[in-house]
Amino acid sequence: MLRYLIPIFDPEVKNWSVEARLLRWLTLLWLGIGLVVLFSASYAVAANPDNDATRGDGWYYVKRQLIWIWIGLMGCNAIARSPIRLLLKIAPWLVLLCLGLILLTLTPLGSEVNGATRWIKLGPILLQPSEFMKPALVLQSAWFFGEWRRLPWKIRLTWLGVFAATLAGILLQPNLSTTALCGITIWLIALGSGLPSIYLGGTAITGMLTAFVSVTINEYQRQRIISFLDPWADPRNTGYQLVQSLLAIGSGGTWGEGFGLSQQKLSYLPFQDTDFIFAVFAEEFGFAGGILLLLLLVSYATLALFVAMKCNHRVKQLVALGAMTVMVGQALLNISVATGALPTTGLPLPLFSYGGSSSLASLILAGLLIRVARESKEAEIVPLRKGREIVKMPNKS
Repeated sequence: MLRYLIPIFDPEVKNWSVEARLLRWLTLLWLGIGLVVLFSASYAVAANPDNDATRGDGWYYVKRQLIWIWIGLMGCNAIARSPIRLLLKIAPWLVLLCLGLILLTLTPLGSEVNGATRWIKLGPILLQPSEFMKPALVLQSAWFFGEWRRLPWKIRLTWLGVFAATLAGILLQPNLSTTALCGITIWLIALGSGLPSIYLGGTAITGMLTAFVSVTINEYQRQRIISFLDPWADPRNTGYQLVQSLLAIGSGGTWGEGFGLSQQKLSYLPFQDTDFIFAVFAEEFGFAGGILLLLLLVSYATLALFVAMKCNHRVKQLVALGAMTVMVGQALLNISVATGALPTTGLPLPLFSYGGSSSLASLILAGLLIRVARESKEAEIVPLRKGREIVKMPNKS
């Protein structure tokens, strides 16, 4: 019972495959660094006695993040112990549930924050359904495209419609960045499954046209692109966020200002504990720290791809590919925004940014990767004669 309440300590881990153990430790390392950076990024603002939300408690954000991480780690461990075939059975219902919650945010029951209705408020807790949709989409799209050739067109069209409704619901919140991330994830899973090029090309063109229409309709999205092209043209208004982020990163130099010594986080850099937490990290740990973080992401992605290639089951390969895409891809998108390589978006940095929904979803995705790694040495079916077959017992992982 204790191993479930303290999920970091699990005596069964020593029996896992090497890849599963490495993924677990890389996830914990990523999570540990993220907590340290979140403490630095949030403490000064939270400790301000004029902050009505925190009431001067500098540990306010970290303590709440720890609660979500504890829940997320228990969920990660539960998924790491659950067969993928079982998770695939409940994936359709999870997608439909999350889709219902996403559509609910578009009603008066949705909670508006900073001009977007992406949350549902349950007492003091804000839940973001689009975050929970990410692992559900990974599972369902992996099954869908992995079994594409065996499915009748009725089922194909039904699930393509569900995916389209999901992306449309997220886009209407409005949340273009999460829509793009989910769309790219589905597209890459379809690409990995060997879907015909004509379908992939048509989908890509449709997605780009949808993004163009969204930017045309929504003034704030258009302004973000304009400010991204030249943030110094209006440094006090539309370009303010990116300018402050670049100043923070530039101030870090090669080795950084030192832990806790960021100046831009002191009421200059907006969203310093969420969207622009990488800027605080770069200011305090410098170019060297940024390179080490990128090496961590590259190591995580490389190990996840190795797990996918090693696995003999197509659907499980696609689960690993999708989980890696969301985890590492979202991190790279967040870093690209903070460094001015992409227009400003609202994507958090996984396992770094403050936010319960994001942390929980990221740890669930990590659990999926670990589970695929545990099942990578699966049974091989060797036909003996017509109508009969024998199954080789898998190695314990």
